[in-house]
Amino acid sequence: MAERIVVDPITRIEGHLRAEVEISDGTIKDAFVSSTMVRGLENIVKGRNPKDVWAFVQRTCGVCTASHAITSVRAVEDALGIVVPPNAEMVRNMMLGALHLHDHVVHFYHLHAFDWVDVVSGLNADPVKTSQLAQSISNWPKSSPGYFSDLQTRLKKFVNSGQLGIFANGYWGHPAMKLPPEVNLMATAHYLEALEWQKEIVKVHAIFGGKNPHPNFLVGGMACAINLDDASGLNAERLAFVRQLLEQGKEFVEQVYIPDVLAIASFYKDWGKIGGFHNFMAFGDLPMQGYNNTDHKTFKFPSGVIMDRDLSKIHEVDIRDLKTVEEYVNNSWYDYEGDGNTGRQPWSGETNIHYTGPQPPYSHLDVSQKYSFIKTPRWKGHAMEVGPLARVLVGYAEGREDYKELVDSALAKLELPLDALYSTLGRTAARALESQLVANWNLEFHDELIKNIKNGDTRMANMDNWETKAWPKECKGVGLVEAPRGGLSHWIVIKDGKVENYQQVVPSTWNASPRDPKGQRSPYESTLINTPVADPELPLELIRTIHSFDPCIACAVHLYDEKGEIIKQVNDISVCTI
Repeated sequence: MAERIVVDPITRIEGHLRAEVEISDGTIKDAFVSSTMVRGLENIVKGRNPKDVWAFVQRTCGVCTASHAITSVRAVEDALGIVVPPNAEMVRNMMLGALHLHDHVVHFYHLHAFDWVDVVSGLNADPVKTSQLAQSISNWPKSSPGYFSDLQTRLKKFVNSGQLGIFANGYWGHPAMKLPPEVNLMATAHYLEALEWQKEIVKVHAIFGGKNPHPNFLVGGMACAINLDDASGLNAERLAFVRQLLEQGKEFVEQVYIPDVLAIASFYKDWGKIGGFHNFMAFGDLPMQGYNNTDHKTFKFPSGVIMDRDLSKIHEVDIRDLKTVEEYVNNSWYDYEGDGNTGRQPWSGETNIHYTGPQPPYSHLDVSQKYSFIKTPRWKGHAMEVGPLARVLVGYAEGREDYKELVDSALAKLELPLDALYSTLGRTAARALESQLVANWNLEFHDELIKNIKNGDTRMANMDNWETKAWPKECKGVGLVEAPRGGLSHWIVIKDGKVENYQQVVPSTWNASPRDPKGQRSPYESTLINTPVADPELPLELIRTIHSFDPCIACAVHLYDEKGEIIKQVNDISVCTI
């Protein structure tokens, strides 16, 4: 008889995620994933001025604020036919690029790495050998024996005091942990360094957007004016500081992040066969010749769909086809006018909350009924994985040299086949490889901006269609962005100068949605099937796969037996995000 365990909440930054899985013979046989928190921002922005919507909807997330804001302004610009100046495109690219670097580094070190790294084991490391290891894989300057010895001394003080501070409540000593003490000590040192670094890269948002989080944006361009002679404008000093931050980001990715991921992955190659999905979708982003350019070859992030892992054919996303993207609510706590088993294209989508789940406290969800606040989006009726792995696979399948060089080099170093990308390990590695690409592109965006300014183009906004009275009586638009966690879309219908309808289809809805009317599982539920779990009271293996998607993860994990009796509660601070 299968044993059902519950991991809830799997969240920390935003949203609440619950996983109920059935385990038999030490393997997950079935899985149900539920969001237990409602969003509802779609209803809040109805009736408002479309030019103001970005300020509301960027509160959808505490991390991807810029992603939601840019998606929103793109949706409005699409509806009104506004083309933004090249300078604004480059600034938006740099802000998205900085966000990708920040998000991926924070995800790996602070939200996911300690699923693989045992901090306590690092206490037994030889600092000299740790230094030799670090220097053998990177030129990072903080790699001396004394540096690691000092860190080890600090860790021992934590332990001797009876607490591990920020490293408390992890899966330390779990039999699935495989790293030698020296690798554990090196990774722990870089966890702390990443904490320091991540507060620097977000200064790019503060310079261009005035603050972080929730920087300022503008329909038609950007709200930061170029004025090389004014201390309050975007002048030469501030542009030089942005360049410095982007170069530091590239250095950290190349000398710390990439070497650490490859070093750790080399001990977990068996995870190259666990946790894979089959369909992948990327919208495309980071335009070099205008977001309105229909030639997506001019975008840094690729666009396309891969079906059944067939890299020989890339399908067009064709987002404006009304039957391409549809959302279902057959298993979600919403009502659609009519039949919830019929998909709704987002321009005609509804956000009618109707909770019919169990009243708390409860032991298990009734998964024969609706069981999540996440809707179920489908591309032409198919479940899709979105995110870094999808982008890397589409770029690789397109034959882009930058993608192929990075992917082939990493696989060669790990001595793994291409199929290993379809896995928990591949998903984690894809984030690191993508960070390398983005770090390089960021400098190109900066170069392009400086070139434009030197050529005399200081335009930052297009105000030709700013006045509401010039707008058509009714229009609609869609904004797309490749957020760190995957393809994000905002859909707007404007009537009489106000928002008539607004829908957000976010990356987590693609990856974490409940089953559709055909019973098809989305990536979260699908990738957990056949995952081995050695100890249901410490389901580290389950968490590794869920965390590889970078979802909202819990700071507390509650486990129940098949009768609903609580058997273990773990406060886990090593995990989080959306």
